[in-house]
Amino acid sequence: MTAFTATVTVRLKRGVLDPEAETTQRSLERLGFDLNDLRSADVFELDLDADSAEDAAERAEEMAERLLANPTIHDYDIEVTETE
Repeated sequence: MTAFTATVTVRLKRGVLDPEAETTQRSLERLGFDLNDLRSADVFELDLDADSAEDAAERAEEMAERLLANPTIHDYDIEVTETE
């Protein structure tokens, strides 16, 4: 077994209301920053042992589908890196 870190980034799909991002975008614009759009995201770092990076990604995918994200309203990305 090898140690891996799977990073799961969960964000609302485009078109789903994101009040946190809207508030943050307005505040940034008041501070003088010019933005086209802003979306909030949650990032989960999962440290796990697996036989391969593919196995770690599959396990992270299952965790995302079952708990970390609601596929109806969320998109998510998974990145896996080997931990030293």
